[in-house]
Amino acid sequence: MDKIPVALQLYTVRDACEKDFEGTLQKVADMGYTGVELAGTYGKSAEEIKDMLDELNLPCVGSHTGDRELSEAVKFHTTLDCNYIGWPVFPGGLPKTEEELKAAIKKLNECGAAYKEKSLTLYYHNHSGEFEKINAKAILDWFYENTDPDLVKAQYDVCWIYHAGVDPAEYMKKYPKRCPLLHLKDIKADGTLTEIGEGEVDFESIFAVSEKAGVEWYIVEQDRWERPSIESARISLENLKKWGIA
Repeated sequence: MDKIPVALQLYTVRDACEKDFEGTLQKVADMGYTGVELAGTYGKSAEEIKDMLDELNLPCVGSHTGDRELSEAVKFHTTLDCNYIGWPVFPGGLPKTEEELKAAIKKLNECGAAYKEKSLTLYYHNHSGEFEKINAKAILDWFYENTDPDLVKAQYDVCWIYHAGVDPAEYMKKYPKRCPLLHLKDIKADGTLTEIGEGEVDFESIFAVSEKAGVEWYIVEQDRWERPSIESARISLENLKKWGIA
């Protein structure tokens, strides 16, 4: 099996991106990341971002900008040569009732179909809230059991699955070939988010099931830091290298 490449979710280094987007991309490439996932454009056009990424040989593997109007989203992603369009949260908030749940599932299927017509693939990123239950079943299970797997892909965030009290590797087994972009994130016992390998998440078990889950890219993400964000991104990648993953 070919090694799964490692990208960085640029939300991890958003403070650096706000100060110097192009310089931060250079640092990300110099560390050894081989792709990026966007979560904001920092005042740059899609054309400008594409030029920067091409110069550094960094593909845009996904983008958390899926709540844009359809034609705008299509143009943005097509310009970036990025086929995956992500929802980082459910638009308008997670459903709380059975009626809201049915509407949410319908929205996911309809948006996934609309994106597919434009050669884009919708993926949904979870937090721990998706493991709250409606009629004794987790919201995320309602989503994946009732949406077309060709139209709605998963982006499991292994840290938030763990935070919800669920084994990430076991959860990934439930929906084979559903997760092209996997978020790697770690957390300490006290709930502090930390660099990959510095917390409690069992990554060995996650890596063991990644191929069956359909993972095409590992994506490092860290929402909050105790160190400078660039240093945190570097530590996560260095730990992945020590494990032979990156």
